[in-house]
Amino acid sequence: MECLLGLLKVRVMRGLNLAICDPLTHSSDPYVVLRHGSQKVKSSIRYHSINPEWNEELTLSITNMMLPVKIEVFDKDTFTKDDSMGDAEFGILDFVEIAKQDHSHLGDGAVMKTIHPDKENCFAAESHITWKDGKVSQDIVLKLRNTDTGEIILHLQWVNIPGMYKFWNTFSVCHSK
Repeated sequence: MECLLGLLKVRVMRGLNLAICDPLTHSSDPYVVLRHGSQKVKSSIRYHSINPEWNEELTLSITNMMLPVKIEVFDKDTFTKDDSMGDAEFGILDFVEIAKQDHSHLGDGAVMKTIHPDKENCFAAESHITWKDGKVSQDIVLKLRNTDTGEIILHLQWVNIPGMYKFWNTFSVCHSK
């Protein structure tokens, strides 16, 4: 049995210095795919850009906070298979654990945790989990793997599901067979 823990809103802000996949135009037609478990959501295509601005919100239902969110960036092609422009992933365990806590005592803008780039993650810069405007949020810059260049900038925000707080203390029960 799986329990819905909450929703993760991922705002795909922009890409920086993405790979050039269309040599004739010296650009690409990128879009982003997010995966969490069996879920898959996709951004729109930004034509003729290696520094695309999406500013699109994609939502994932979180049932297992142990699974990472996987990101793939593709170049849209008309007549052939879309080209991979790189991939990345990030864990959400710290983010979800912090989101389930009571934050009523915190001031706006309070930093609850800082995550540093290391060889275990795809972070290109420090990332702060913060309490802002009554919500847990995090800005992330991810360095794409399996490519020579490219970063993706994301903004995460947690949405609690009313009535789900009673399940937080029985998390292991929710994830048993």
